[in-house]
Amino acid sequence: MSHQTGIKASESLAKFFATAKEGDVRCMKIVIKDEQLVLDEYKEPVGSFEEDYDNCVLPFLPENEPSYVLYRLDTKNNQGYQWLFIAYSPDFAVVRQKMLYAGTRATLRLEFGNGHIQDEIFATHSSDASLDGYKKHIVAKNAEAPLTESEMELREMERNEHHNKHGVSSKHVTLPGINFPIDDTAVDKLEEIRDKKISYVQLKIDIENEEIQLSRSDDDMPVESLPSAVPSDVARYHFFLFKHTHEGDYMEKIVFIYSMPGYSCSVKERMLYSSCKASVTAVCEQHLNMEIDKKIEISDGAELTEEFLQDELHPKKILHRPKFAKPKPPPGRGAKRMTKGEGNS
Repeated sequence: MSHQTGIKASESLAKFFATAKEGDVRCMKIVIKDEQLVLDEYKEPVGSFEEDYDNCVLPFLPENEPSYVLYRLDTKNNQGYQWLFIAYSPDFAVVRQKMLYAGTRATLRLEFGNGHIQDEIFATHSSDASLDGYKKHIVAKNAEAPLTESEMELREMERNEHHNKHGVSSKHVTLPGINFPIDDTAVDKLEEIRDKKISYVQLKIDIENEEIQLSRSDDDMPVESLPSAVPSDVARYHFFLFKHTHEGDYMEKIVFIYSMPGYSCSVKERMLYSSCKASVTAVCEQHLNMEIDKKIEISDGAELTEEFLQDELHPKKILHRPKFAKPKPPPGRGAKRMTKGEGNS
């Protein structure tokens, strides 16, 4: 927040403001003199806003003296003509003058009327306030702020969430939230592993076509082959029918595995796979009536050993927990010494 200087518009300047707003003035220069805002010079309109601009504004901007310039545009609002406010503070000006003009800037806007000021430029060189400089200011003002890579991917995600993609097949299931459909071939294979006719299904996201597709499947994949099926450079969803015995009983459990190999994937790919993960399992459980016994996230296929899957599905129970051992007291240091309190004889 700038500190106000207490400087106000002179009586003659206040009267000039009132008449200038009627349209007979194109440009005015205001300076601080004798601790007042006063009119230094003004020019009347000759041509259009652009035709008059440089001829009016640039002569009002010396290279070593701050000033304020109000330039009338050709547009109007409900209060009348709109104006451009130029706060000019050249690099070669005296520091005390720069501070004085900076502290009085808000006062001038208020005295003239903020409702009449359509835009404002702060200039340290006359080129900043030229017509070309003003046009560049407009372009920069209307341009979107630059986005980080994560923000760009998030915007893409939001666009995808509002993009409805409908299939014609009864099996062409649409994912909730993201609206990416699962293609028919993938649905067929998911139904087969649900019915335990095959042992492995791998799904991928086709980012270009915005669709969940089958990447590969296997009729009878042993657990020893599972790690090599996990790509090391791209993310994937896996459904594995884990055939094993536990406590003497033979079991077949469907395990859902989400593999994401760290930062070798793009930000967009990581975000898409992470956002679609819950939707994929929800479709399988709610629409395809698949019973998923365990959901796992990994970064490396080497993690998928038989022991690992056993521990995930059947965590070991600790039946006997050792009681908390009360710490032993410190070794004795002999008889306690009696001390006399103050005031005792």
